[in-house]
Amino acid sequence: MEVVNTIGRRKTAVARIYVSEGKGNITINKRELKEYFPAETLQYIAMQPLNLLAVAEKYDIKANLDGGGPKGQAEAFRLAVTRALMEIDPESRPQLKAAGFVTRDPREVERKKPGQPKARKRFQFSKR
Repeated sequence: MEVVNTIGRRKTAVARIYVSEGKGNITINKRELKEYFPAETLQYIAMQPLNLLAVAEKYDIKANLDGGGPKGQAEAFRLAVTRALMEIDPESRPQLKAAGFVTRDPREVERKKPGQPKARKRFQFSKR
């Protein structure tokens, strides 16, 4: 198997990953998964597609994560891993889709408008 390269995005976070056959080593920005995502919940989010298909010990993953916060990066990583697994084994798509990992979450932060304190909040209206 050759190296599979995919990308995942969430909010402003971008995950570029390289999947190859191996022993289950996951390296993110030259650090181990548990070191990069110390919170158990973020580790769980990142590993969801691998655990669903029971292939966590089958592939080595190298990832470059950029932008956003920890949660956005974990979810961008999850999408990238899902896309890589679908590229490796197209029969796994229905399982991943049913779990909701295939869909890219399009929600982004709305920009702040001029003459307002925030994106939608307005200054108090004065009739007189």
